[in-house]
Amino acid sequence: MLNDSLRHMRLVRAALFVAATGACAGAPRRVAVMPAPATREPLRIAVIYPDTADVIQSHDSTFLFGNVGVGRGDAALSINGQPIPVQANGAWIAWLPLPDDTIARFQIVARAGVGAEQRETTFVARIAPHFRPPLNAVAWIDTTSFDPGDSLAFPAGEGIRLSVRATPGARVRLRIEGHGSIPFAPDTLPDEPAWGVRAFGTDTAAYRLPPARDRYVAWLPAQLVCDAIVEVIVGSDTARAVWPLFVDTLPRAQLPVVVLNDDTAHTGKTDSLTVGKAVPYGTYNWFFPLGTTAVTSGIWGSQTRLQLSRNVVAWVNSADVVPLAPGTPPPGGHVGSVRLIAGPRSLVLHVPLPSRVPYQIEEGDRTLTLRLYGVASDINWMQHGGTDPYVTRMGYAQPVADETTITLSLAGPVWGYRARWSGRDLLLEVRRPPAIDPRHPLAGRTIVLDPGHPPLGAKGPTGLWEPVATLAVAQQAKALLERAGATVLLTRTDSAPIDLFPRTHFAEVHDADVLVSIHANALPDGVNPFVNNGTSVYYFHPRSAALARALDRALVAELGVRDLGIGRGDYALARNPWMPSALCEGLFMMIPQQEAMLASPEGRLRYARGIANGIEEFLREMAR
Repeated sequence: MLNDSLRHMRLVRAALFVAATGACAGAPRRVAVMPAPATREPLRIAVIYPDTADVIQSHDSTFLFGNVGVGRGDAALSINGQPIPVQANGAWIAWLPLPDDTIARFQIVARAGVGAEQRETTFVARIAPHFRPPLNAVAWIDTTSFDPGDSLAFPAGEGIRLSVRATPGARVRLRIEGHGSIPFAPDTLPDEPAWGVRAFGTDTAAYRLPPARDRYVAWLPAQLVCDAIVEVIVGSDTARAVWPLFVDTLPRAQLPVVVLNDDTAHTGKTDSLTVGKAVPYGTYNWFFPLGTTAVTSGIWGSQTRLQLSRNVVAWVNSADVVPLAPGTPPPGGHVGSVRLIAGPRSLVLHVPLPSRVPYQIEEGDRTLTLRLYGVASDINWMQHGGTDPYVTRMGYAQPVADETTITLSLAGPVWGYRARWSGRDLLLEVRRPPAIDPRHPLAGRTIVLDPGHPPLGAKGPTGLWEPVATLAVAQQAKALLERAGATVLLTRTDSAPIDLFPRTHFAEVHDADVLVSIHANALPDGVNPFVNNGTSVYYFHPRSAALARALDRALVAELGVRDLGIGRGDYALARNPWMPSALCEGLFMMIPQQEAMLASPEGRLRYARGIANGIEEFLREMAR
């Protein structure tokens, strides 16, 4: 399409300009200096990404990066005839258009000296296939676009949104044996950009796409559906295809009761939590501890829907769901009087319940609200158990008939909390903020630093592996923080792989005041790295936003790259609620200049200083 071609040309020109100048529009003035390496390897052509096993998930443009040998900044490089700048250390990155095919061939030529060395290779990359209408077909159906295409089950009376791509201007319907047909209507809204562009792209012009004239939508009432046939009719021509959809109905009066267990396979690898999502396979929103009971009200592939209350549902992994004996009553009843018990480092709210009902903890600046689903309030008394100054007031409310909220008003900011079952009681433990000296905010504090990865981890153009760089940065930051009086622990001290939960559990067990995870960034396919690189920091819980902001400011000041800002991200290392936590993406591993910083002692020290300064400023702000 013309618009796509113009966009390709603009992006390629922008990429070449940035690579040639080493500058990024809007970046801070302080930029990294890349010294020429002391060693110089023979000329070669190495493509680090994509690997020959990778399948590019973009159909527009893609990035390639690699090197022509350490120290070969004297080389001239071209890909498909386009000149690609080479950095002093031999690294390069390119942003190139893709053919409308499943195979892309990149002719790469490297030359050095006058009439001297030359290397040439054809790099072949695979592209994820996408649907193309058959030649000369009047009516057609994109069978890769069926949404949903899964096994579903819902109570009768509910419905499912369907979407499919087919010939523009056609008449589209779904024929269901024994139930007639369901008509489709054209989807008149603008097309949706790729998830990577929406999540990580900074150019909002990429969001503004024209309407997809070939997309149709429909509403399917929950009913028995098996081997439904979609028909696309254009004049006298009709295209037909079987929709891979199976729908069953659930009897609303006999919905099964289940208990949640995240280790039904008995592997021993458990964090005793089942996460709940607002949509199937979605982002995390609820955290249900082992033993929570609920009513199931739907199935979507490998996801099970829990009916938390009359108007609230959560989706969980079906593997975490264990059916209880038939006839087990649904969880619910009344919540009785509650008591707060104060301790030296935390306060514990004891909430008596008739069963282990689902719940959610909602965090405000100086409030914590416990929302209990499926219960009504019978709270006669709310005992403070003393006159502790941190919890200034307790209150409850009944916002709807089957949801009760209990709110704790605090004298200071929320620092951390956690909840667990003890028999029938739900225990909400609220952490006291640490006593911080504003003149020496790091003195006496316990900081846990997490060097990101392995397993996995990004690689840069010269092959630098992210876990190697992040561990080096963490060790330098540890030394800086300890010099200022903090106790600093690392979640790993070597390259042995560590899963995510043991890292956050480590921080909780050691009662960390702050947890910071250190990473080096990379982008998904289809996002231009030349205009979307820089520093970013992510948080999950509201109280951690101030930590993320302080880290971002300090890192930008130290590293001198573009400020991509802070964001709320669904990252495991930022989700532990016992302490403020954040995940830093200080530099981009895939950008040659930034990889060189991560490889150099000076660059690692600057990243480490940004971490240390950000944590110190956050604690100083909290002290005030």
